[in-house]
Amino acid sequence: MLILTGVFIKSFMIRIKRLSRNFYFICSILFLVWMLFFDSNDLFLQFQRSTKLNQLNAKKAFYQDKIQEVEADRLELLSDQELLEKYAREKYLMRKPSEDLYIVVEGPENK
Repeated sequence: MLILTGVFIKSFMIRIKRLSRNFYFICSILFLVWMLFFDSNDLFLQFQRSTKLNQLNAKKAFYQDKIQEVEADRLELLSDQELLEKYAREKYLMRKPSEDLYIVVEGPENK
């Protein structure tokens, strides 16, 4: 088994020596190294951009859902006058001129 491994290693080294003298092989290896590590669009940047794109797509989906919820709430408020009045009273503390408004603030309980 050891003899076969030695023969295999020798034949492999001979092939590597032949390939290392081949102009096209050298150019191909240099081109791959350049494109993977030194180019302005190298492998690391492509990975970062892919991650960023996935994050932005997730945010886009989230905001599209929120827009649909807000549009549904808006249509509901505009169609019902009582609901609009309730919303204005709760959200913006609006009142009628003849009413008094009391705001109750809950604080920590005394022990």
